[in-house]
Amino acid sequence: MLRIAIIYHSVSDHTHALATTIAEGIQAGDADPLVYRIEPDVIEHGRFIDQKVFTQLKDVDAIIFGAPTYMGGPSAQFKAFADASSPTWEQQDWRGKLAAGFTVGSQTGGDQSATLSYFQTLASQHDMLWLSLGRANIGVENINPTGTTHGVTAHETGEGLSEACLQTAFYLGQHMVRALKGVWHT
Repeated sequence: MLRIAIIYHSVSDHTHALATTIAEGIQAGDADPLVYRIEPDVIEHGRFIDQKVFTQLKDVDAIIFGAPTYMGGPSAQFKAFADASSPTWEQQDWRGKLAAGFTVGSQTGGDQSATLSYFQTLASQHDMLWLSLGRANIGVENINPTGTTHGVTAHETGEGLSEACLQTAFYLGQHMVRALKGVWHT
């Protein structure tokens, strides 16, 4: 069975809601999600210390990165994870895997695209292949309300995330499964 990792950091649970919804989309596509939330206890002196996760990530087919957007980029906690992936880069453990990303900001268009660009650069550093949303907003109502095809972007409305943002997250989970089945397992 295909296994897709979702590696993310969440403070206010909005990013967590997207991660959970992406995992539901993965399951609906008949694949197995590996969900890993970067918690405070895995950061010591600004460094990510849970090396076990990198062992788990060797055996997945794809990785979806997620973090809130703070000051035009991913949270420091996610960045600590990314920095700790250097030995993984040296071993080329993620080479050829598909990658995608999601983020949440407090404003519509609050530089969330910069966070997605960071995730794409991280994936490129690891010689991964980036999966965009493609034409997610064509022919499906309420999908991809931000119009970006780079990844899932959402913003907190004061009442949580919009249904359209959650639908886009679900779509990303299914889209990743379809891409893996079509590209890698034909």
